Formats: sequence, structure tokens, C-alpha cells
Amino acid sequence: MKNPEDYTSDPGLKKIIRQIRLGRRITREEGVLLYEKAGLSLLSLLADTARRKFNGNKVFFNRNFHIEPTNICVHNCRFCSYHKPEGDPESWEYSHEDMLEMVRKFDGKEVTEVHITGGVHPNHDINYYGGLLQKIKQVRPAIHIKAYSAVELDRMIEQSGMTTGQGLLQLKGCGLDSIPGGGAEIFDETIRKKICPEKSTAERWLEIHETAHQLGIPSNATMLYGHIENYSHRIDHMLRLRELQDRTGGFNAFIPLKFRKANNPMSDLGETTMPEDLKNYAVSRIFLDNIPHIKAYWPMIGREVAQMSLLFGADDLDGTIEDSTRIYSMAGSREQNPAMSTGEICRLIRDAGFVPVERDSFYNFIHTFAL
Repeated sequence: MKNPEDYTSDPGLKKIIRQIRLGRRITREEGVLLYEKAGLSLLSLLADTARRKFNGNKVFFNRNFHIEPTNICVHNCRFCSYHKPEGDPESWEYSHEDMLEMVRKFDGKEVTEVHITGGVHPNHDINYYGGLLQKIKQVRPAIHIKAYSAVELDRMIEQSGMTTGQGLLQLKGCGLDSIPGGGAEIFDETIRKKICPEKSTAERWLEIHETAHQLGIPSNATMLYGHIENYSHRIDHMLRLRELQDRTGGFNAFIPLKFRKANNPMSDLGETTMPEDLKNYAVSRIFLDNIPHIKAYWPMIGREVAQMSLLFGADDLDGTIEDSTRIYSMAGSREQNPAMSTGEICRLIRDAGFVPVERDSFYNFIHTFAL
């Protein structure tokens, strides 16, 4: 094993290396220093050390598909390529029966999870969304339903007149098993006012996830990076997640989401480079020392970068997807029809030197494949 201290003469980085070797938490300032001064070789070594403490040489995936009920949304975030106003020829709004037919397409197939998230529709309430969960469980009782971002939940619960806890308990009773991490964007209030001023606040996002965790509903967390934020904003975002995880332990995974420039008002900003993407995965793995999994969402960054991210701290490639999401293809991702077979996913993982593990939504092992 190479000595990480051979890769730097910076005393601050050497101190961080010693902290990581001893399993000690790094500070906000040290997180920023990693972003600013650590090279990719050093970051890869440190992130690999951190990931192996959690997951050894294993990389996870599941068999899943998405349902995106609508892209009609009351919000108009500047980074979003997905939102369309009602009546736009590119807008859609699926009925319950439409979405149940999507579920039935997987009859006889070994999918274990459906991921449901979309626009914040102006006219759909908590009973509409809860009813959808109940119908899906009737069609496929054993499937895990990961549904509704905190931003969607915020509106439907507020409109219902319920407390956050009451609304989440109603949805849990209808079949909600976990919550995706969308809508977090960047927590810094100044940045948030510039890129998504209408959206739920950072405090509200965190409150919804904390309440869900207290009610036994686990969730994921995300961060949108590569737009107008800086390294301090990223670390602040992750620090708030780390502090919440200290209190609840309810986050399964953290998912860095790369800003994609196509078809949105922020397209003039361009996009981050691949080295920057890899740096971001590494710092995320090192800083978030209490979140067990870092997910490389391959429909967003592409298969090749997702594979490389496994050498920079990521240990989860999401799932098979089955060409069921349009959020990132509409924003210009190279993966225009995202679908991978289990064989293709296993090949990506093996070629990076790791052991593929098919998981359920709680990261219980379903099948470990040979290296």
C-alpha cells in the first residue's frame, strides 16, 4: 500500500492523512482544504481507505425502475431541464392506471424497488399520492417503494393541514418504505435564493428527513454541484447532513448530482470536468464518515465516470433503471436511454477491481457475484 504522505508536502494535508488513518473526523476547514489542495492520487488513496472501512471491496447495485408521475411543477428552478408548464407539448401527467401499467410490465421480473419522484404538481394532494402507493402494493406487495422527495412531501403535507409526522405516517401506512434524496440541491441560503428561490428551504428539507428517520422511514441525501456554488458551500451542505446523521442514523446513501447544462436557464455556466467529479466523490466519502454508502448515479454521469468513481470512494452504482427515467436525459446526459443488465453492471464493477453485490433497498445482500 502506498503511503499517502508521499503525495504531499503540505502540513495541513499531512495532518488530515493522519486523522483519516486514525479514524478521526475531519473538520469543515479540513474538508475545504482537501478540495483546494489535494491531488487526485492522494484523494483516491484516502477515499479508498474510508470506503473500505465501511464496505471492504464490495460494490452494490439493485434491480429497480423509476416512475416519474409528471414533469408539471409549481416550481421553476433555474437549473432544471425537467420542468414544463401545464399544456406544454413536452409535459406529461400519468394517471394511476398509467403508472400501475408501468409496474405490471415487470411482472415475472426480479425487480425489488420502484423509485417514484417527479414534479410538484399543483393539483395532486396527499390522498392522491397515498392512493398510488396502496395500488402499487396491491399489484406487487413485496416491492420496496422509495417515493417522493422532500420538496414533493412538503407541498402535499402542507396542503393536507397535517403535521409533518402525521403526513409521513399516513404515507407509511399506504406503503411508503423510504424516501429519495432529491430536492436538497445546495443548502446555503444565498445560493438557494439564486437557483431555486421558490423551493422548500434547506431547513424544511432537513426537518422532513429527520422526522422520517424518527418514524422508521430511511432516506437518501443528495447534493447538486458544479453550478455557482464553491467548495465552502459543498462542505457546509455535507456538514449539515453529517450532523443530522449523527442524530438519527437514517441516511442510507449520499448521492452527488452533477449539474447538467442542456435546456435550462443556467446553461451558460458549462459543466464540471471529470477530474472535478472524481474529486467530489472522494471528498464526499472522506467527509461523510457516518453515511455508509456513496452512490455514483450512472444515468447522470455516464457509465465510464461511474466506474472510475469506484476508485474515488463510491461503493454503489444504483441499479438497472430499465430506461425508466428522463430527468437527466432531458438535461443532456450521455445516457439518453438509461438501462443496464445485471451482467453489464457486474462487468463494470469487476473491471474496476471490486466484488459486485446485488442488494435490496436496505443494503441487505441478495447475491454476491464472483470477482
